Amino acid sequence: MEEILLITEEKMEEAVKAMERRFTNVRAGRANPAILDAVMVNYYGTDTPLKQLATISVPEARILMIKPFDRSSLTAIEKGIFEANIGLTPNNNGEAIILNIPALTEDTRKEYVKEVKSLAEDGRISLRHIRQEANNDIKKMEIPEDDKKGLSDDVQDLINKYNKIIDEKLKEKEKELLSI
Repeated sequence: MEEILLITEEKMEEAVKAMERRFTNVRAGRANPAILDAVMVNYYGTDTPLKQLATISVPEARILMIKPFDRSSLTAIEKGIFEANIGLTPNNNGEAIILNIPALTEDTRKEYVKEVKSLAEDGRISLRHIRQEANNDIKKMEIPEDDKKGLSDDVQDLINKYNKIIDEKLKEKEKELLSI
């Protein structure tokens, strides 16, 4: 019985982490190396994460600098950034690639808030699927009805806990997006 709760909690925790990872892709108007996590570079015929090919630094609040370990990979990195479609234009100076993060307009901020709310709702939907899965497993168990009810209540307590976490993360991200 405890195993179902542990597995359910692990899945819910992973759902929240997945949502947080998706939150990092929503820009807040300042440089964050995490927006480059999804960038893959074709390096000698192999798709390689950008993080493995270069150091990524934040020299100023709205600038990301990508300094490759191998200078010959500059054009491949530049192409990878374009293909990742992250909305940033790379500037290659022959030694490094510089990404200028544009300041967000009020409309853009509001659009990003909508996007973040949608991502949070996706997280809540994932939690509900996990709860449904756990409740189905509980129904299949051959234990007294009172124990089944108690387990279902425990699963509901878990979803309430993780929904609160999602709400907190959403408020943090909204505050970050709306602050100038």
